[in-house]
Amino acid sequence: MSLLNDANIEVPLICGAMYPCSNPELVAAVSEAGGIGIIQPLSLVFVHKYEFREGLKKIKSLTSKPVGLNVITERSSKRYQERMSQWLDIALEEGVRFFVTSLGNPRWVVERVSPFGGVVYHDVTERKFAEKAAEAGCKGIICVNKRAGGHAGSKSPKELYDEMADLGLPLVCAGGISTPEEFLKVLAIGYEGVQLGTRFIATHECNAHQDYKDAIVRAGAEDIVLSEKISGVPVAVINTPYVQKVGTKANWLARWLLRHPRFKHWMRALYSLLAVWQLKRASSEGSGYKDYWQAGKSVDGVHEIESAQEIVGRFQKALRDVVANP
Repeated sequence: MSLLNDANIEVPLICGAMYPCSNPELVAAVSEAGGIGIIQPLSLVFVHKYEFREGLKKIKSLTSKPVGLNVITERSSKRYQERMSQWLDIALEEGVRFFVTSLGNPRWVVERVSPFGGVVYHDVTERKFAEKAAEAGCKGIICVNKRAGGHAGSKSPKELYDEMADLGLPLVCAGGISTPEEFLKVLAIGYEGVQLGTRFIATHECNAHQDYKDAIVRAGAEDIVLSEKISGVPVAVINTPYVQKVGTKANWLARWLLRHPRFKHWMRALYSLLAVWQLKRASSEGSGYKDYWQAGKSVDGVHEIESAQEIVGRFQKALRDVVANP
């Protein structure tokens, strides 16, 4: 099965789930344009202040086309697991059938959604995680490369494709894509689709602060650095004066605790709480709160703030032109 069939979409393009930037209007706009928007539940509930089911109904009022749900499968706390499980059940009740999992074993999500015809794609940065996802029953793999925003990988799109092509699953390229030319290039490698994040922050539908959008438009690939200060592991951010001031490396104690078998889960949970607070304020308050703006190296191709329809439409046209003139 291809991404187009698995997600029931017209253009093989996913708007990746982004905390805190995945507001309902953006998710719906990408789906309405022919791709698929992915709901980030923590963003929906804690940033945009929707009761989860009402948030889904809001999105459904803006588009009749399919949307997806991001399920973070890392088992950081019992309360979090219960909440995510409840959100998953509600999403199924509301008709969501495409799911993107990340940061843990996706097997329980696959088992929950498969009886409803649900399909799970899993975010990975290397082969060993893709193998576990395939064993768990995932139908596709989202290959997060070193040009991605957020928790970036360490390998190029070609390296990841070559590592995973023999798994026999649809592969989606995530990272470094903001133009139709980059889109066609990764499809030529063999990917069945792409996942974009940074490009969709700089849109009219995204309600991130204008300062954040302007920073993406101004930045080049050389302005993206990896910071350990948000979650304890490298996260791609714009190298603002604030980032330069505080540095990008976690201290030695934090690094040791993050590697320790007994303490690493607690440290990840602590960092996650701090990240939720920092990223939310940076996105909503702009440069008045000098914190972290997540972005990938795809900023190179972002030169103006546009609508999601314009962006998806250009990708769709590029694909049609190739099909018409092979």
